[in-house]
Amino acid sequence: MKNILLLHCHDLGRFLGAYGVTTVTTPHLDAFAEESAVFEQAFATAPHCSPARASLFTGTYPQTNGVLGLTHDPFGWDLKEPEAHIAQLLKSAGYQTELVGVHHESRVLADDVVAARLGFDRARTGGARDVVVSRATDALRRMSGSGRPFYLQVGFTEPHRVPSPRDRPGVMGFLADGVSPDISLGHTVPAHLVDDDGAREEIAELQGAVKHMDAGIGSILAELDALGLRDGTLVLFTTDHGLALPRAKCTLYDAGLGVALMLRRPGNMAWSGRRVSDMVSHVDVVPTLLDLAGLPCQANLPGTSLRGAVEAGEAPRTHSFSQLTYHTYYDPKRSVRTSTHKLIVNFSNAPRAMDPTQSWIHRSLPADLGGPTIGTSPALELYDLQSDPDELDNLAGHTEQSEILRDLSAALFDWMRECGDPLLTAPVAASRHQLALSALQEATLTRK
Repeated sequence: MKNILLLHCHDLGRFLGAYGVTTVTTPHLDAFAEESAVFEQAFATAPHCSPARASLFTGTYPQTNGVLGLTHDPFGWDLKEPEAHIAQLLKSAGYQTELVGVHHESRVLADDVVAARLGFDRARTGGARDVVVSRATDALRRMSGSGRPFYLQVGFTEPHRVPSPRDRPGVMGFLADGVSPDISLGHTVPAHLVDDDGAREEIAELQGAVKHMDAGIGSILAELDALGLRDGTLVLFTTDHGLALPRAKCTLYDAGLGVALMLRRPGNMAWSGRRVSDMVSHVDVVPTLLDLAGLPCQANLPGTSLRGAVEAGEAPRTHSFSQLTYHTYYDPKRSVRTSTHKLIVNFSNAPRAMDPTQSWIHRSLPADLGGPTIGTSPALELYDLQSDPDELDNLAGHTEQSEILRDLSAALFDWMRECGDPLLTAPVAASRHQLALSALQEATLTRK
């Protein structure tokens, strides 16, 4: 059985050189990508922290695992079955298991309680980059000499927004301790934002935070090599969801759901430098790791091992599903994506896009801002991802798109039923909720 090192970070999306962002300084992850299978169209199941991570570490959707919102107080969402965590599955198979850094996939409790509930031999949660690197390298040294395989889960807070004395009033940026704005290679302002001075200021900070995180990843990978563990260790890097920028994090647009996902499998050249363009989901990660470790996968998991996608060019899925229910407020949305189209169904009259900036003053603005207010979300949003990759032109009301809308609605409704989605049986349904649900039901009844 192979060792497994799983590295993850907050709020990164695909903002890396390996994914074509030429202005961000990420030499360590770019080099890692050259040795790994890089999944170019990987998606989270949720555009915010806890639900996305709960799916990543259990292989199940938020509606199934119970984490429909944030796990820290005062929210307190929790896994229905903590023993479904990959750490417990691997521990049962004889692995040493340890957690370092970010833990946000189950109820936030004392480290020893978290460890016992999820199946870790030891948990040391929290900490900025240098603390996480120190604890991770210590864990590698301790576990490497036992003669048993290990699972080490390492989470970085960076590049999450953090309060800083360097922020001006009303703004919370990306200036964690040790982070400086980085414009050494220029700026990359995402196309769904207005490219102006405010956005460039914010992107400079973000690029500095990503550079800071990348250096921490490099230190851990260097320690893995120094200990002679490279050839016996599967290494996976990913993030929870998209960038903490307007119309990204906390939305079901690709900017909120698209994630970096790279896996290095030593001893198999099919995985080295391989670029996979087919859609994959975070629910595919647990089946993949179990498969590559030579362990059986639970039959009830909705994901599939990505071995076939890498080694045989098999398309792992035709649809990618995601959801938002609670973040800072109740804003229920569901989405289905194919390689060509995206359908988003909004079950409430909340603002079109939840604000992820944690700031009173916004330095970045959406490119499709049409007036002084953000407006409420429509019941249905349909986007042609080939002609409109930034999802700016809603085609839901266009009659020529009716067949695509019907097919996607039916697929989404089927998925919601398979998940036991609570939106299907909401005890108090507002008029918008009833309208959205009726649209899905009608599509299912009229599909060919």
